[in-house]
Amino acid sequence: MLPRMLFAFALPIFLPWASARADAMRARIEHFQADTELLSRHWSISGDSESELARERKLLNDWHARLEEVDFAGLSNDEAIDYLLLRNKLESSLSGLAKREEERRELAAWLPARGAIDALADARVRGEPVVPEKAAGALAPLAERLAKLQEELNAAKEVAKPKKAPAEGELPKEKPTPVKTPLPSPYDVLRVAEATGESAGSLKRWFENHDGFTPEFSWWVREPYDRTIKAMEDYAKFLREEIAGVKGKEEDPLLGKVIGEEELQRQLRFEFIPYTPAELIAVAEREFSWCEEQMKAAALEMGLGDEWKKALARTKLRYVKPGDQEKVAREEGREAIDFVRSRQLVTVPPDCEEWWGTRMLSTDEQKHTPYAAYAGHDMLIAYANDDMKHADKLMTMRGNSRPFMHNVVPHELIPGHHLQNFMAARHRPYRRMFGTPFFVEGWALYWEMRLWDLGYHDTPEEKIGALFWRMHRCARIIITLKFHLGEMKPKEMVTFLTDRVGHEAFGAKSEVRRYIKGDYSPLYQAGYMLGGLQIRTLHKEVVGGGRMTEKEFHDAVLTLGPIPVELVRASLLGAPLKPNYVAGWKFDAEGR
Repeated sequence: MLPRMLFAFALPIFLPWASARADAMRARIEHFQADTELLSRHWSISGDSESELARERKLLNDWHARLEEVDFAGLSNDEAIDYLLLRNKLESSLSGLAKREEERRELAAWLPARGAIDALADARVRGEPVVPEKAAGALAPLAERLAKLQEELNAAKEVAKPKKAPAEGELPKEKPTPVKTPLPSPYDVLRVAEATGESAGSLKRWFENHDGFTPEFSWWVREPYDRTIKAMEDYAKFLREEIAGVKGKEEDPLLGKVIGEEELQRQLRFEFIPYTPAELIAVAEREFSWCEEQMKAAALEMGLGDEWKKALARTKLRYVKPGDQEKVAREEGREAIDFVRSRQLVTVPPDCEEWWGTRMLSTDEQKHTPYAAYAGHDMLIAYANDDMKHADKLMTMRGNSRPFMHNVVPHELIPGHHLQNFMAARHRPYRRMFGTPFFVEGWALYWEMRLWDLGYHDTPEEKIGALFWRMHRCARIIITLKFHLGEMKPKEMVTFLTDRVGHEAFGAKSEVRRYIKGDYSPLYQAGYMLGGLQIRTLHKEVVGGGRMTEKEFHDAVLTLGPIPVELVRASLLGAPLKPNYVAGWKFDAEGR
């Protein structure tokens, strides 16, 4: 057995010179963060204008050059990790910036007002005095341009509709006149609508800054401004509802953008994951099969043979009566805290234990968040609301039954996200800007696996609840990666969740909508299970290898910040690092 490692943060004595040297990289990171925050605030009245993007690129390139001047050989292990984190942040930000610039070019044909509005906002950023007559002249033609483009898109929509074959004896209709403006994809239509809304917001901020303060401004500008704002609102609504078919209803289409294998591989590199998408799908399918076998075993305990879907259906019916779901969250939270504390698994600070709350999710919120979640302090609780349709009430009650909550609450609160968030704010908080779902979500999923191994789930129903969620995490990898590889359509994703995992239709559709809408990174959903597997492998290496106790390991991990797990490993093991370090840890080399 190897001797346990000593870690610096546990020692009461610090050398002033060493501390000052160790703070050098931290100071650089905090300086960079301050620069990016001020840049964002400075350009907040604009909306991703070309000038703003150019200034952002200059800032990132300047910082990249400054980082190259650092003597990497003279850095400690902790400083070297900070160096790699900052380098990765700069490179991923530059890559993301290039994608934003590319999207701006792709959508330009459908955003005829953006250039003029950007010019007005950029002039204000530079502090140039406004010339009311000139500003009115810039705004005056915009409403007409938007109305004309709306007509052209409507014509393109009609041309794109499937045509009925002529009846017998009927002459075929003349071919329609070719459209001037091509019809964008439904997803791009939504992006154009969002960009139109952003430009309208930029124009409003510009107008409100001058209205009533600059002489003659209102006289010249108000009329073209009012017409432009109205035209932009009408245009955005037309795009969303008439072209994309999104009207804020449950039957709205599921829209997303496939990014392709090359882009997935690029993003995996920035997440320090040295696997291909196909290899990760294979890992998920293997874990999914394990879950199915365990499901069958739990079903057998319930007297249902190997028919685990029947066992799942019965488990879903163990929901509590209306008004009791918040109480369930509190009770399950207490049980999880008592479990980890009594077994000396991880330190739970008293303030962390005390300072958390609950909030019920509205019906509208549950369209995108159909299950319990965590939001900084509150556990968000999904349950049937009185304004839901009867069938939807029953679906959300089944989807959030008590056995499910037995697994979900520790994931969201303690030892999961709430404890993680509490510690991240108090230990190396400057590293929060490097947060990755492979650590943030991986930590919570790791605890699902660890609690399972330690016998936290007593009844077969509780085991079913835990396995359902683990299968769900496996499914997330499979369906999101296949979607972005072009191998699975949104409807097929929903079917996979309902037929293979056992989701309710309402929850499955809400989940898929959230995955592909674009609010999360394409790899976010894969981060849960894969990050959990990374931490589990690291646990075997460190705790199983005798380097630390269970509690020491968990406490140490929580002090390193929400960084890529491979760099957590480098910190705990003191692994040698290079300035051009590339991820290479095959955390799944031994399989299960």
